[in-house]
Amino acid sequence: MCGRYVATRSPQDLAPLFRVTELPAEEVLAPSWNVAPTDEVWAVLERAPRGDRNPSTTVKRELRPLRWGLVPSWAKDMKVGARMINARVETVHEKPAYRRAFAKRRCLLPADGFYEWQQAEDPGTGRIRKQPYFIHPEDGQVMALAGLYEYWRDPAVRQDDDPAAWLMTCTIITTEATDAAGRVHPRMPLALTPDHYDAWLDPGHQDPGELRNLLDRPAGGHLDARPVSTAVNNVRNNGPQLLAELAS
Repeated sequence: MCGRYVATRSPQDLAPLFRVTELPAEEVLAPSWNVAPTDEVWAVLERAPRGDRNPSTTVKRELRPLRWGLVPSWAKDMKVGARMINARVETVHEKPAYRRAFAKRRCLLPADGFYEWQQAEDPGTGRIRKQPYFIHPEDGQVMALAGLYEYWRDPAVRQDDDPAAWLMTCTIITTEATDAAGRVHPRMPLALTPDHYDAWLDPGHQDPGELRNLLDRPAGGHLDARPVSTAVNNVRNNGPQLLAELAS
């Protein structure tokens, strides 16, 4: 799974990497070295303006904040999203919570890297504890994690045109882990290479088999993993110090 990740790049850094021409006008997210479920995160997506009847000619690529933890449109309560932060690539095209989003509402979630935990024996006490690792591309490039997004209508808000009436949420697609990530945890997030960005984001591209073929291992498998402080276990802790490698 992917339960925490790092996202420190600004919209100004991300826009040219993903060919986003218009930066967000107002909403700003601070850099985070400890992104946790239900946090708002930057996402790259393509969609038509609301109410447009000819989306094939008006689709725009956007960089916008989404809440991490997908809330299906039919959910009765937004709290369900906290449990839907990951979608397995093996079943994402058929699961009721994800299949409509997989067909039409795909996104990219920029990340510097992600955290996974491995059981290890504490040398001081002999007890088994979970040791966090920071896993990231060897070359330091941004990771474009494959994601899905969805709209949820809050029934407590009466007016459809009230911005508070709609919640946009997202999930990260995962697969079996390989290389450095596989030595830490059996699952890992999927990523896309730049040559696949356009096809993945295009809402008109809806063939499940072709879409799944676009998904790849992060950094083409060239990942590095290093042990870091258990301070990352607390979502209130944040800052670049979380990425410091533990002394062996």
